[in-house]
Amino acid sequence: MHKEIRPGVVEFRGFFIMRVFISIDFPDMVIKELKKIQDVLPKFEGKKTEIKNLHLTLKFLGEIDEPLLEKVKTCLSKISCPKLNLKFGKIGVFSEKFVRIVWVEIFGCEDLQKEIDSSLENLFKKEERFMGHLTIARVKNVEDKNKFLEDLNKIPLPNLVFEVKEFRLMKSDLTKEGPTYSIIEKYFFKD
Repeated sequence: MHKEIRPGVVEFRGFFIMRVFISIDFPDMVIKELKKIQDVLPKFEGKKTEIKNLHLTLKFLGEIDEPLLEKVKTCLSKISCPKLNLKFGKIGVFSEKFVRIVWVEIFGCEDLQKEIDSSLENLFKKEERFMGHLTIARVKNVEDKNKFLEDLNKIPLPNLVFEVKEFRLMKSDLTKEGPTYSIIEKYFFKD
């Protein structure tokens, strides 16, 4: 039996369980550009990702207990990586047959993701496929899928290179209003 201790934290067999992932957050100027992209998305039924929730997930760890969380923190603290220079790739969807997620591709985080995977390989399965992306909208329905995809491909993305100085271990709380995220730990890159 389990009981909720506080939002997003459940006690199970004497341990606290929480939903955890590793991510990169973006500078304000990048968030502003992403908002501009969201503002010109073709018409759809669904929801745009809230600006405060825009992030790039490097690895989703799922629901883990406190002892495992401490091991994850130790592994991540040993990662030594220079600051990242990231840039936008393209805008797209995972499946043109069933349009559900609209994303913006991000280049430059692949090596960091591999290093995170390697550091956690004794605790978690490695990612089979990784594509750096930000989910900017979740689609329930579009009236004309072909027109939606055609209009989506016409959206220009800025030729923007931006620096990221840290990655984060995050906790996700699922609520009726949507997910809320809080920082467990920050890991800064080398200068």
